Amino acid sequence: AYTAVDKAEDDVELCYKINRDAARNLGIAASNNKAKVIHVSTDYVFDGTGTRPYVETDPVSPKSVYGKSKQEGEAALLEACPDSAIIRTAWLYSIFGNNFVKTMIKLGQERDALNVVADQTGTPTNAADLVHAIASILDYSEAYEFKPGIYHYSNEGVTTWYDFNIQIHKDAGITTCKVSPITTDQYPTRASRPQYSVLNKTKIKETFGIEIPQ
Repeated sequence: AYTAVDKAEDDVELCYKINRDAARNLGIAASNNKAKVIHVSTDYVFDGTGTRPYVETDPVSPKSVYGKSKQEGEAALLEACPDSAIIRTAWLYSIFGNNFVKTMIKLGQERDALNVVADQTGTPTNAADLVHAIASILDYSEAYEFKPGIYHYSNEGVTTWYDFNIQIHKDAGITTCKVSPITTDQYPTRASRPQYSVLNKTKIKETFGIEIPQ
């Protein structure tokens, strides 16, 4: 996927080629070969104005180029290959690549002070846990049947970027960096972020018997 959220606002054509057109092409190839697709999508398909965890049937209304491209990618994939499972996730991090956890550890070790947004609410997702969930879906599909549709997956719990960062520094043993909460308005970005993007995971848990860790 094209996941550079801010860069996508200017790199529109490439973002859509990857997030929408490539998803459609995968769907076409899968249908032609009687295959199935498991596709990872994002909380950015929602506008972030909700006040309770989003369910899969809630209306989508993305506010950024990235979010719109992912939403159109979902639709294009399902049209090309209805036998697809789409898993929306949020706040993804791992030991690989660039992500919030690695960035905050690096900055915490380099700086004496940091300002972190405290009015955006969501749920961090460990990429390894997402992988285990996808593997569980594959195991279920092999043992029983493949169940296409849209599903939500993130780890359990609710937090803000600020509180998440406090825990990251605590776990990393960083004690010399002062972290201060700020509002979204105080940290403007090229692309709009959802203010609230907590996902309801009831469907994926009940359908596939998945236990989700915090």
